[in-house]
Order: sequence, then structure tokens, then C-alpha cells
Amino acid sequence: MITMVVGPGYTGRRVLESLPGAIAAGRSLPGDQNLDLDGDGELLLDLPADYSVIYPVPPASDQPGDHRLRRFLDLLPRDPARIVYLSTTGVYGNRDGALVDETTAPNPESVQAERRLAAETLLQDWCAAGDAEAVILRVPGIYGPGRLGTDRVRAAMPVLKEEDASPGNRIHVDDLARCCTAALSTEVPAGIYNVGDGDTRTTTWFMNAVARQAGLPPPPTVTREEAERTFSPMRLSFLRESRRVDTRKMREVMGVVPRYTNPVDGIDASLKEEQDE
Repeated sequence: MITMVVGPGYTGRRVLESLPGAIAAGRSLPGDQNLDLDGDGELLLDLPADYSVIYPVPPASDQPGDHRLRRFLDLLPRDPARIVYLSTTGVYGNRDGALVDETTAPNPESVQAERRLAAETLLQDWCAAGDAEAVILRVPGIYGPGRLGTDRVRAAMPVLKEEDASPGNRIHVDDLARCCTAALSTEVPAGIYNVGDGDTRTTTWFMNAVARQAGLPPPPTVTREEAERTFSPMRLSFLRESRRVDTRKMREVMGVVPRYTNPVDGIDASLKEEQDE
């Protein structure tokens, strides 16, 4: 079966590297399929009768819901066997550090998370009305080569004091790519899966680990009260939400055990890859 990876950005490119023969569908991709989800032209894709889709494209920020996903689904010439959609663990909202699993009712508190939840509903309804299956991956913070935040460390951007920081949830991009490819298998039941490395140490801990392993000075720290006065609204929206994400279904049902269960190892591998480029 052929897999189409839509709008391959940071994660999509890693997925393509692990799926020989996959089709990349995005804007101005030489040799692949061209696709503009913000335009109004037709979609001309040379798709086989039997294909699946990995869709990591974020919703646009200028409209409610996810008109990009709606446009993509409307333009497909035939139903795929399965669509793997990358959502966010942000749909759970703030849980004051409590554990959330796939049975936890969503309660998005940011506009971005509201759009993702709307996209989940759109996709599930569309698949239920046709012949496709939907697999929704709820994804936490993604890190990897080029996504470690070393630029912020070098710029001495402050982080919360450890005692004021909340639990963190994250996944290395290569482990996320493995989840995407595993989700294509018909042996994996359709449905919703939390993904992550299972490590819930704080973002403060993570940024200090990045600094230490990169040989950089640790970032300065501020209290939560100081952060409320000085951090950007976007950054504050993340800091105000606290939860721990249960990933047992990913491991036990999807069958994916992350390679980088300890972010220290993932940071090290990412730094080495950056040096090799």
C-alpha cells in the first residue's frame, strides 16, 4: 500500500525517510505531488486504488476549526484505507498535574487546542461516513535535531524555577515517526492514542539538560510570578497547563516502545546529528 505524507514539515520529513516509496504531497515539492491547502485550486493527485495518509499539517491560525483538513478531505478522489492525524495532548487542557489517558474527556483551553479537537471530530465524522479508518495521535512537545532550543539557551531566555515548573511531556521526532508508521498497520486498531516518551520531568529540567549536554551556560530562572509579567502570551498559555500523559495504549496496543525513553539520550543523539550535518 502506498502512503501519502501531507505537507511534510519537520515530522513528515522523518516519516518519509522511514517509508521508501511514500508520496510527499505539499506546496512546490519537485518530483512529488503539489498541494496547496490554503488555496482554491483543484487537487490533482496520482493516487493508487489502495493508499493511506499521514496528515501532520497544523490548522491555519486565521480561521476557527481546520479548513485545511476539510479542503484536503473534500479533494480526495477516493477514500484512503486509513488516515493518521497528528493532533495534540493540548486538547486535555489543564489538569493540575493529573494523569490523562485516552478516556479523559477533552477540555481545550487554548485556541490552538480547540482547532485540533475540531479537526479530530471532523476527521472521525468523515471516516465514519465513508470507508476510511481514522487513527488520531495526540502528540506532546516534539524535540530532535534542530529542535532542542539551543538558540534560546544561547540567548539566555529565562525558564521557570524548578520548584515552580509543571510536569512536562515530550517525544523525540524519530519516535514520533515510528508511531506514525506503526499506526498505518491494520493490526493496530483505529482510534485515539496518546504518544510520548513517558518522561514527565519539567521543561526547566529539559532545557538545563540541553544546556549541559551542549556545553552551554544554564538558562536563567524566574519565579512564576515574574513569568506572568514578562513571558509572551503564547508561552504563558503552555505554562498555565499542567498534566501528565499516560502512554500505555501506545506501548501495549500500538506496540511502540520509544527508543528515547530518557530525554538525555534523545538530546545526545540530536546534538550528534546536528554536528554531522
